[in-house]
Amino acid sequence: MPNLHDIEKRIKSVSSTKQITRTMEMVAGAKVKQATERVEAASPYSSSMTEALQGVAARVQASENPLLEKREAVKNVLVVAVVSDRGLAGGFNSNVLRTVEKMIRANKAQGIGTEVIACGKKAGGFFKYRKITPVLEFADLSADPTFDEAKQIADYAVEAYLDGRVDKVVLMYNHCKNAAEQTLTEEMILPVDTDSVTASASAEAESEQKVSSLEFEPEPSEVLASLLPAYLRTSIYHALIDSAAGEQAARRTAMHSATENATEMVETLSRLYNRVRQGAITTEINEIVGGAAALED
Repeated sequence: MPNLHDIEKRIKSVSSTKQITRTMEMVAGAKVKQATERVEAASPYSSSMTEALQGVAARVQASENPLLEKREAVKNVLVVAVVSDRGLAGGFNSNVLRTVEKMIRANKAQGIGTEVIACGKKAGGFFKYRKITPVLEFADLSADPTFDEAKQIADYAVEAYLDGRVDKVVLMYNHCKNAAEQTLTEEMILPVDTDSVTASASAEAESEQKVSSLEFEPEPSEVLASLLPAYLRTSIYHALIDSAAGEQAARRTAMHSATENATEMVETLSRLYNRVRQGAITTEINEIVGGAAALED
């Protein structure tokens, strides 16, 4: 059984850790609010961009723009893995990275090549450890993504797709469903699926009316050529800030659990301390009583 000094040191150590996790939980809670507000502020622009694309897509055939054409044979895939720069966020990073790793293995088994864009230090380290060199790598931006980061990703993806180096581009990230839940999301961004883009509009008469009332100058195909790259940049940027909000929410949840576990551990150690201390006192009393009895004899 451990002695009192060792138990006391352990209690102090766990209590110190509890203070750290509690502080990190509070900081993450404040950042969740800021990140969520950022996502909400960007949503109207993203919705307007989608609405404009709906109007153009209704008037343009897929063959009129190479970014809309689905290729029959997929030989190479580009995966954009969006995670965080830091850990201590539960399964936030591992969910994305393990899924991407499984995708790479499945593609390899089918003879399909896979390129990776790593967003976040954890992604870069994960893939390099497995001898996979990302074609693009971004660090120190996960908590505060920039539009320039989204632009670089979109520009590379469009260039690779138009050159034929890749036949499909997939975005993998954690969607911040709410402050307590993140959903692993796999989104194909190239080729642009106009059917899915227009699905939400066709469900509502009001949206259909807006789409049908749009007029284009110059021709819809020319508008689409300029609109698609902007749409991709917006979609990627929205995913980056969505992931940033999810990161802070996941870290707050993880630190809350860690704080509760530390509290339980301190209580358990305190009970053990009292039990050992009580045993030591009882032993001392028995020794004194035994010594006194021996003197009387």
